[in-house]
Amino acid sequence: MQQISTRKRIWGWWFFDWASQPYHTLLVTFVFSPFFAAVAADYFLGQGMEGEAAKAQAQTIWSLCLTVTGLIIGFGAPFMGALADISGRRRPWIILFSLMYVLGAGGLWFMDPAGSNLWWMLISFGLGFIGAEYALIFVNAQLPSLTGKDDAGEISGSGFAFGYLGGVIALFIMLLLFVEQASGKTLVGLSPLFGLDAEAREGTRAVGPFTALWFAVFMIPYFLWVREGRSTGQRGTVAQAVALVLQSVKNLRNRVSLASYLGSSMLYRDALNGLYGFGGVYAKLVLGWEITLIGIFGIVAALAATLFCWLGGKADRRHGPKPVIIISILVLSFVCLTIVSMTREHIYGIPLSAGSTLPDAVFFGCGVLIGGFGGILQSTSRTLMVRHTDPAKATESFGLYGLSGRATAFLAPMLIGVATTVTGSARLGITPVIGLFLIGLVLLFWVQGEGDQG
Repeated sequence: MQQISTRKRIWGWWFFDWASQPYHTLLVTFVFSPFFAAVAADYFLGQGMEGEAAKAQAQTIWSLCLTVTGLIIGFGAPFMGALADISGRRRPWIILFSLMYVLGAGGLWFMDPAGSNLWWMLISFGLGFIGAEYALIFVNAQLPSLTGKDDAGEISGSGFAFGYLGGVIALFIMLLLFVEQASGKTLVGLSPLFGLDAEAREGTRAVGPFTALWFAVFMIPYFLWVREGRSTGQRGTVAQAVALVLQSVKNLRNRVSLASYLGSSMLYRDALNGLYGFGGVYAKLVLGWEITLIGIFGIVAALAATLFCWLGGKADRRHGPKPVIIISILVLSFVCLTIVSMTREHIYGIPLSAGSTLPDAVFFGCGVLIGGFGGILQSTSRTLMVRHTDPAKATESFGLYGLSGRATAFLAPMLIGVATTVTGSARLGITPVIGLFLIGLVLLFWVQGEGDQG
């Protein structure tokens, strides 16, 4: 078999980010989630709810979906990671989760704009989202085998940058050629491509099949260039996997830095996912933006993420991941405070004139910071985990990392759902995210910047 160069393996690994990012960019944040929120809100209005109550209910069921999928992802990840480490094989798992990604995303085509199948669409979205997140855990576990810890930050940052660039291009294509505005035309005045029916919102619904096709095509370089190590010849059992995970959890009491880092990242990554999951919903329900405008907002945020991730990788290599993570958390906390303090009528309690566009401009600025520093936070978190990882147990370790990122994944959506229900406001519902960021920041005090590989 022909030897594959390290450079080619790294590029293949980066292509996973390019292929998978549209699920987050197009479905979780900027196209499907606001479309779902709008359909759900209109459906509940038709059921007799008042305006704000219908919007709050739409946000609540979206938060429920993210809560349930987060629990499934979090509690399954370390056990599957342990099974993969026992066998020495990750590729079969990645293929399985890739199929889930494609089926879940493709199923969103069947979303009824009248809202008759809301729950089925949440199930379809959840299936694909679980596949995307599980595949990411196994791919992340390959990073230690690609490079040493000194270069991991730059490679991780460049991978995220490449992924966000893919997300930008995918979003750009959707806005120009598919997503219809109220006029029935796309952003550049065209009818949706392939004769799609704007009245039935087929242009917007095409985001699901488009995301699935994008992933299927651009995973080809990954499967061609990223090879596994030798199989151990063992299949592994569920009992063995459970025993390994339980032992790893027990060992955390002797690894204060790793335990503190897992606890910290559990909270601040949950907060970040809350921002991503509800940013487009906020823009639709609070500011009343059209989905095309939310898409433009997404392009700006993703372009910022592309540049910031690349720069963040450089900063990570020079200063280490921990200080970069601290700065990112502080910036994102300020962004959340700004979002919560802003309506069409005022910002930070300061009244605005009728019809003011300042909230739109401020939210665009927030989008730049969310995309930029959110991307940096994800890439540097991945490299700080590498510094705490034994390469021989990489998948299990990143399974624990996945667990820490998802064990409380229900927390941000649940708290947002509760706060939204209690206040009756989609805007104030974002408030709990600030607390999660700040508690995660405090826990970083006990984390060693150089890591602890046990």
